[in-house]
Amino acid sequence: MNREQVSRLLQQHGAVMVLGLLVVVGSLAFDSFATTANAASVVVSSSFLAIIAVGMTFVIISGGIDLSVGSLFVLGGVLAAYGSQYGLLVALLLPLAVCGVVGLLQGLVIARTGMAPFIVTLAGLLGVRGLMLAISDEGATTYLVEDRAFATLGQGEILGLSYPVYLTAALALLAMVLLQRTGFGQNVYAIGGNEQAAALMGVPVVRTKVYVYVMSGLLAGLAGALNAARLSSGVTILGIGLELDAIAAVVIGGTLLTGGAGGITGSVAGVLLLGVIQSLINQVGNLTSAFQQVVSGLFLALVVVAQRLLSKAQRLT
Repeated sequence: MNREQVSRLLQQHGAVMVLGLLVVVGSLAFDSFATTANAASVVVSSSFLAIIAVGMTFVIISGGIDLSVGSLFVLGGVLAAYGSQYGLLVALLLPLAVCGVVGLLQGLVIARTGMAPFIVTLAGLLGVRGLMLAISDEGATTYLVEDRAFATLGQGEILGLSYPVYLTAALALLAMVLLQRTGFGQNVYAIGGNEQAAALMGVPVVRTKVYVYVMSGLLAGLAGALNAARLSSGVTILGIGLELDAIAAVVIGGTLLTGGAGGITGSVAGVLLLGVIQSLINQVGNLTSAFQQVVSGLFLALVVVAQRLLSKAQRLT
């Protein structure tokens, strides 16, 4: 195995390796870490962020960014809880429809006008947050989940793991196939690698960009709806900074912020890595949750530096 192959392997699967190392260290250091209950807790709590990270992976590989997913997550939860009074289908379809339309509008603006995704989705973040506050009377009204079937979707369990975990796994597998085995996935990579060259090759740049932002919006809304089902209410104070967690997980998982490289496996590993770090901090006992943000930030900085060094190593070989 030459230097270039080693660099590519570390870039694509480094998060999985670090995740395995942390699990081993945590298991040896803390008796309560390597338990079924703790593992289930990490997986369940990470499943909602993982759904958002799947959509974010497509966006970042295409060379974009989506800062609106945290607000869409909260809006999806509020709309799902509100719609649950009309039954399971409305509770699911209402947040998907609204969040999908937001993603569509953002995608159209970005793809057709050439505006920076950062600016467009930042506007989306603020606008969606304002819409959520308007629906919930400035956060004073918390809608409760009234449909039992919808609540079961978030609270039911199989083999000790809640339904959202299995749904997340299914979505991740589907996204892997879509990204690696379809023409759409290859178009996403091509646009992120070199948009001008992709356009000259006949890649439908505008359509592909719109699709990835619609997908990101739909998945953020779905994650919010499932979280509302789990909590039995549309909590309005959640989702602040969630977009940064999703971006961090995707980048830690090996997806380049410049676009053109990355994968679903790494993003899911990045999400689990953040969850394991939080669990290890909880095991220590005398550290606050704020320390997890410090560790995650430092880890993200190291990953970005490592990615840059590995990219230089690949260009030199």
